[in-house]
Amino acid sequence: MTPGSLSDRYDVASSSDRAPEDKGTSEAEGRGERPDQQRGVLIVEDDFLIAMQAEAALREAGFNVTGVAISAEEAVAMAREAKPALVIMDIRLAGRRDGVEAAGDLFREFGLRCVFATAHDDPPTRARADPFAPLGWLSKPYTMASLIGLVREAVTRLS
Repeated sequence: MTPGSLSDRYDVASSSDRAPEDKGTSEAEGRGERPDQQRGVLIVEDDFLIAMQAEAALREAGFNVTGVAISAEEAVAMAREAKPALVIMDIRLAGRRDGVEAAGDLFREFGLRCVFATAHDDPPTRARADPFAPLGWLSKPYTMASLIGLVREAVTRLS
């Protein structure tokens, strides 16, 4: 299990428990994965069920989920440690700061860009996020297939 994953935090078994976490370069290349896909995805979502579904779906699709954060502060700390390729970001988070503020910190400090997956994608919110070069927006409720598709598209744009 990856530190910061829901499996660690809540002792939840997932399909990732049956698959090896460490995907070597030759094995990953054999599956057609890009280097950014190997580096991973950080999920920032304070709704446990949505975070759990997203983590499981992304792992099943072959992504390395580096962790699940529920607040802006936790997202920055996890990004500092895990150095993911991209972040899936909700707007409403636990704590005083929102996802746009977290995205700003991640962009300024690490050059990380976000896929925003949120119910709050109104024009003023999008305008606040624009300086941090979002990789895409996904409106809640969304399907796990649409999340995976948008993350794959984002990884391609980063390559």
